[in-house]
Amino acid sequence: MDQEIEDIQTQSEVQDKILLAALKLFTEKGYFNTSLIDIKEAAGLKTTGIIYQHFKTKQMIAVQLHANIFDSLSISIDDIRRTNEKSSEQLRSIVDLLFKLTDDAPDVSRFLLVLNVNEFLPEAKPLHESAAFKKIISIIEVGIKEGEMRNISPQLGYAEFFGIIDNTLRLVLTGFLDRKADFYQSQAWLAAWNALAKK
Repeated sequence: MDQEIEDIQTQSEVQDKILLAALKLFTEKGYFNTSLIDIKEAAGLKTTGIIYQHFKTKQMIAVQLHANIFDSLSISIDDIRRTNEKSSEQLRSIVDLLFKLTDDAPDVSRFLLVLNVNEFLPEAKPLHESAAFKKIISIIEVGIKEGEMRNISPQLGYAEFFGIIDNTLRLVLTGFLDRKADFYQSQAWLAAWNALAKK
């Protein structure tokens, strides 16, 4: 029994190593410029056969990465919605999360915001159609109904609000803005919130 648990933990650790190595390589070199040999070496594995024990193809690695990142983000947004009553507080916490993610885990943010995922995952939904980002649209919808935000289409509100946040983070991730995301967070929040706030 103990050996089985240890084997499962070891398998899970190896899978995590593969996913982390692939994430870094996909966001630095690009999906198509990354080989399984690159992933094997970056993960510190002896053979590519170990990768095949966990993933049949490079695309399956990308599918799992995509699922993990979006599931985690969706869960985080659910937690934010539970712990903050007002829509403005929820949006502020989501912005805080995205800026912190950009500083603490830039590869995850690059995968979310910079990589053109549809090039290698054609079945993947666009960012604004993902469950996580539909929740942001719902938050805006509630904020409009409760009179906290101006009366506009929730989708347009999302485009105006998230456009500012998304562009700021992309400019940090690509090096156009040369400081950490945290430096720009307050300014970006104010600009984004002003696009929605009822005056």
